Amino acid sequence: MSKTVISVENLSKRYLVGHRSGQREGYVALRDLIGREARNFMRKAVDFVRGRQIVQGDEVEEFWALRNVSFDVKQGEVVGIIGRNGAGKSTLLKILSRITEPTEGRVVLHGRVASLLEVGTGFHPELTGRENIFLNGAILGMSQREIRKKFDEIVAFAEVEKFLDTPVKHYSSGMYVRLAFAVAAHLEPEILIVDEVLAVGDAEFQKKCLGKMDDVSTREGRTVLFVSHNMSALSTLCPTAIWLDGGLVRGNGRTQDIISEYLNNKAPTGMKFVDLGETARPHFVQDDRIRIQSLEWLCDMPLRHGEPIAARITFRSRSLISGLSLGIGFTSKEGTRVVTYSTDLTDIKRPDLESPGYYSAEVRVEALPLQPEDYDINIYARSGDFHLLDNVVGADRVEVAAGPKTPAFMIGRFAGARLPSAWSWKCGQMVERPVPERSSCA
Repeated sequence: MSKTVISVENLSKRYLVGHRSGQREGYVALRDLIGREARNFMRKAVDFVRGRQIVQGDEVEEFWALRNVSFDVKQGEVVGIIGRNGAGKSTLLKILSRITEPTEGRVVLHGRVASLLEVGTGFHPELTGRENIFLNGAILGMSQREIRKKFDEIVAFAEVEKFLDTPVKHYSSGMYVRLAFAVAAHLEPEILIVDEVLAVGDAEFQKKCLGKMDDVSTREGRTVLFVSHNMSALSTLCPTAIWLDGGLVRGNGRTQDIISEYLNNKAPTGMKFVDLGETARPHFVQDDRIRIQSLEWLCDMPLRHGEPIAARITFRSRSLISGLSLGIGFTSKEGTRVVTYSTDLTDIKRPDLESPGYYSAEVRVEALPLQPEDYDINIYARSGDFHLLDNVVGADRVEVAAGPKTPAFMIGRFAGARLPSAWSWKCGQMVERPVPERSSCA
């Protein structure tokens, strides 16, 4: 019988969030301001002396990122963790990785833990890729002999041979992730924790990572915790899954059952305006020069197959951006991207933003090719060198209904796109049966 390697008991994590009441007041007297700042200073001094969290602002609000979370994971299991942005997934992984302490409850881990939570975690930007492999390995508790033994495998897997002696501060986010995952997966940890940072890599490398995680669990008997918004990857890799919602465990069991409950729980919003300024971003979004603020549908809701649609994306720029590119994607409820509309695929020039401020862009589609179904909306922004600036995963969920010309057989079947194409029939005369050509061998 497999032993339990991760035991989580009544785990809770509380954060204190500060607000400045003066920002919401129309008029504040000088004596009130002086008194309030004096009280704030005394409160912060007491918190500092007692070793408590120091909170900015004069109004303090409690926020529970996790509340009474309990589960066990046995050796060799691959467990998926799903939930919306802000559900508590990353907080849970940080506690399991000993980055953050819990407020209540406890975690018992048996074995060495390797975590891949954020792009570049455990890397020093001034050191080269070669030096960071040894640094990251040492952080994971490996000796130099063990790291040298795995060094060639790590470099080959990460595909960064040409840049091995280049400081990692010059790496793209994709190169960062490739090297970080290669180190974490090849240094033989008993427990591997992977957040959704793999979304930065290209499709081929993602497939490579999923294959490695499968090998780590099935062939080497190691335990994997995997967080992703891609339901197809989760259902393929993870036999069991945990659903977090608002810091609580909403479901724990067979992956297909949990995914079904999770997907059916979220309904289309039906709203024409969606505020995205405070929406949580994935951890692989490291740049804050661009922040997407809102999505506004400039057409009737629900969207309809075969009919025109239009939307406006508003964003804020903090500094100079060269060659800005925007994109909006429709993803099936299972997490598979079905259709993407991007400025990269148009003739318009990518703009250069030379000053901070608010900007907007509009996208129009003459005929929406999506079959009737519910879809999640993802919005991204990147610079001309394909550097990711912002990515809002699950920005909205919309319903695509049948249009006036939608064939009946397309309704209620599955998510997908049906695109127009040109066909010609050769029915006026018989044609000869095609015979495949056979090549002769000398």
